[in-house]
Amino acid sequence: MGGALTDWTPWKPIAPRASMPPHTLAELLDGGQTFRWNRLPGGVWEGTWGDHQARLRIGRSHRIECSAPRAIEERVTSALPEYLGLSEFQSGMLDALPWRSDPVLADAMRAFPGLRILRQPSGETLFCFLCSSSKRIAQIKAIASDVATRYGEPIPGGARRLPGWERIAGIDEDALRACRLGYRAAYIAATARILATHPGWLDETFARPSSETRARLITLPGVGGKIADCVRLFGGGQFDAFPLDTWILKAMRTWYNLHGWAPDRIQHFARIHFGPGAGLAQQYLYAHARANL
Repeated sequence: MGGALTDWTPWKPIAPRASMPPHTLAELLDGGQTFRWNRLPGGVWEGTWGDHQARLRIGRSHRIECSAPRAIEERVTSALPEYLGLSEFQSGMLDALPWRSDPVLADAMRAFPGLRILRQPSGETLFCFLCSSSKRIAQIKAIASDVATRYGEPIPGGARRLPGWERIAGIDEDALRACRLGYRAAYIAATARILATHPGWLDETFARPSSETRARLITLPGVGGKIADCVRLFGGGQFDAFPLDTWILKAMRTWYNLHGWAPDRIQHFARIHFGPGAGLAQQYLYAHARANL
């Protein structure tokens, strides 16, 4: 990533009331929702989503500021508020969570004020989480960067976007393995063939009720319950999704006294306890658990 400094616009706030402390921005962009952002010197983050590229930082009064490649400034600044989850919808969902009666959730929300769920392209999100099995965040980022560098189209500003599923379907599986994908290359190649053959499949899937979306995603090669829930939450805006990883399981068993509970039972409890915004609560608990457990 990068590009000459003069090719980028001056820093400016992205929205009148968009604010969060630096550690929340770091959690948002580098905590496992997305894998296309990197930290630059001076508290600056540079990243991509779809055919957008931007730099973000925290300015005065914790205001979120952005800079964009001049050639795509208008579309980037227009798309950023939705991408960062700064809508009134998420604000209302956040307020509706049971933090007033749940001290664990209240502590997590105080620890990461302003945290949101990113609204990412569903195909890109699916690709990244298919890369995630048994991988750390830094490794997933490296894989995504490698695939984009080799096969993605350039974005003004110096980055390359992730290739679409039709493009991936034309890449030899051994070539995908060379991008550090290992056994995941077979799943990605098989999924790409399905999605390239059925254009619009993901859009049709996310237009369905959330339970049907989950069931359809699980039919794709390499997609289990956890990946399906991550894609639903981070790439489809389905906030009832409550992905279960080792951090969340540990948090729920430790902080909610659910020792001995099976994952499916914990997930059911979470959806009832946290309500329609369970996925937003999950992200606060996940961040808080990584910092404290």
